[in-house]
Amino acid sequence: MTSARRFRVVSSDPVADYGFFTMDNVRVEAPDGSRAERFAIRHPGAAAVVAIDGDDVVLVEQYRAPIDRAILEIPAGKLDADDTDPAAAAARELEEETGYRARSLTPLIAIHTAVGFADEVIHIYLAKGLSAGEAMPDGIEEQWASIRRVPLSIAVAMVEDGRITDAKTVAGLLMAARMI
Repeated sequence: MTSARRFRVVSSDPVADYGFFTMDNVRVEAPDGSRAERFAIRHPGAAAVVAIDGDDVVLVEQYRAPIDRAILEIPAGKLDADDTDPAAAAARELEEETGYRARSLTPLIAIHTAVGFADEVIHIYLAKGLSAGEAMPDGIEEQWASIRRVPLSIAVAMVEDGRITDAKTVAGLLMAARMI
């Protein structure tokens, strides 16, 4: 791994701005002096929540255009420009998507989602002490989403048998199951 540390970015130029993420053309130099050009998605980061209520985890089933189907996920959303605390963003997303508020949020893990082309980091929290409220969906997918409560042990089995494949959800559920 020491050779990887000697790579250096020679230049990085913006290519496109798509609102909440941008694309850069990045030129890197390898330890032997050879150069390569890569494209990188620059993302502000996100926060996600494994919300536990009794034996259940609260999941959201919503449509995702890039894969053209609905998928089960933990509640999550991007960090806004004024988000300095990912835990606050996680609490906001939990309430917005599910209506639940948590008495406590404990950090579980932070993951890089797709290091081959993006710098996105998702901060995942464990939420406990839930109280129900009213969801405030933001966007067309959330308006049509459904909330599903699943026993945590069943959700972990769904990861193991491939029914849950979303990376943040896989990481969050496995870490939560380990902690509880």
